[in-house]
Amino acid sequence: MNVVGLAFFVGIVGLTLFVTYIASKRTNSASEFYTAGGGLTGWQNGIAIAGDYLSAASFLGIAGAIALFGFDGFFYSIGYLVAYLVVLYIVAEPLRNLGKYTLADMITARFDQKKIRAAAAISTLTIVLFYMIAQLVGAGALIQLLLGIDYWIAVLLVGVMMTIYVLWGGMAATSWVQIIKAVLLMLGTVLISILVLWKFNFNILGMFTEMKSVTANGEAYLHPGVKYTNGLDTISMMIALVLGTAGLPHILMRFFTVKDAKTARSSVVYATWIVGIFYVLTIFLGFGAAAFVGSDAIIAANPAGNMAAPLLAQALGGDILMSFISAVAFATILAVVAGLVLSGASAFAHDLYGQIIKKGKATEKQQMNAARLASVGVSAFSILLALGAQSMNVAFLVSLAFCIAASANLPVIIYTIYWKKFNTTGALTAIITGLVSALVLVALSPNLWAADGSMAFTGEALFPLTNPALISVPLGFLGGLVGTLVGARADQRKYAEVDVKANIGLK
Repeated sequence: MNVVGLAFFVGIVGLTLFVTYIASKRTNSASEFYTAGGGLTGWQNGIAIAGDYLSAASFLGIAGAIALFGFDGFFYSIGYLVAYLVVLYIVAEPLRNLGKYTLADMITARFDQKKIRAAAAISTLTIVLFYMIAQLVGAGALIQLLLGIDYWIAVLLVGVMMTIYVLWGGMAATSWVQIIKAVLLMLGTVLISILVLWKFNFNILGMFTEMKSVTANGEAYLHPGVKYTNGLDTISMMIALVLGTAGLPHILMRFFTVKDAKTARSSVVYATWIVGIFYVLTIFLGFGAAAFVGSDAIIAANPAGNMAAPLLAQALGGDILMSFISAVAFATILAVVAGLVLSGASAFAHDLYGQIIKKGKATEKQQMNAARLASVGVSAFSILLALGAQSMNVAFLVSLAFCIAASANLPVIIYTIYWKKFNTTGALTAIITGLVSALVLVALSPNLWAADGSMAFTGEALFPLTNPALISVPLGFLGGLVGTLVGARADQRKYAEVDVKANIGLK
């Protein structure tokens, strides 16, 4: 066992548990549990959003994807970054003005129907599970490398930790864990990037030139087509990444943690700067890993390339730097999974239990108990799924979550805010069509089917694209359109009321 790594690991865990203990003393109501009482400032929430967004997929998955596949791996960085423009200009302000705790709150501000709330909650829980699997796979591989323990033990360890944060600290603890993690992650990423540039004599153009000869892919490494040979598959993945962020429940939930829409907008600006700088630096992480670690060593540590960044840190700074970076990556995963568990628990406790089962009459204590039980349930189910997904690249797993978010959630968000003829039938069909089409197409795709038996099922995939967003996102919008046309006419007065609330925040 790496003693230095263990020390960093214990330090990170101790710091985050201390934060959780402090936060737990003031988490006594549903509002404080779900949204930290709406008391975060713009810069605090902006850093927390960045901490929530810069997940294992960003730090581990993208670094590995760029190291192994060059430009094709950088597609993830481009998509994740551009996505924030959609959030900033289309979603952030109306969502904050219309919602309270969850995405379903925003939709039911216009369509107060139990079936709409239930569909939105199910969509949220599905996205949370896909995203959670990615984080836990990254955590398992990371702790296995850092501490030398079995993958399944590592996954269980992270699962227990993330549940503790949510059970006792709620959104306040989750937010501050995310802030701490974002600061540490940026420090670690900047440090590694400087060391990589130093190895290339701080000559960025020279680095690109040299990368043409350091990998087996040669000059093709710097061009698209090494991994994504199907142009439609590449376009489909980018659609999922660019549009998916605006439908991710754990990101959308963060806009309810501030006092007003102005603060929500400033949060996105802070987050965009941090996220933007980070994703530019992923070039240095990936190139550095390819040049100074090598694809063989990266694949040997983890077939999906998820350990490229820690291995690069070891190559550049020895065990101490590798241990620090691994501990930072662990903090990254803890922060993100805590946010995911919280959004999943909120969908169950607030939407399904509080508003549907209890018909809006649940007491604060009942909601808190339901949220905590849901936290345990979401964590346990995610752990079971992650144990069977060890060999999958975490960036790819997250892209599937983005696909579902873009297909099921984004259409109903945009239609609810901007289309006055949109109605209850349209909202329901948009969510169901987007969700079902994304899941069915993934089930029929090369992600699960391969003729050589290397995937879960042996045989030819019936759907050729690895990410179905190219088909499922238009289907989600089409479902909302068709449902609106065949359903009852919308209440125009209700839309006028929602339009005013969305734009000026009038309650």
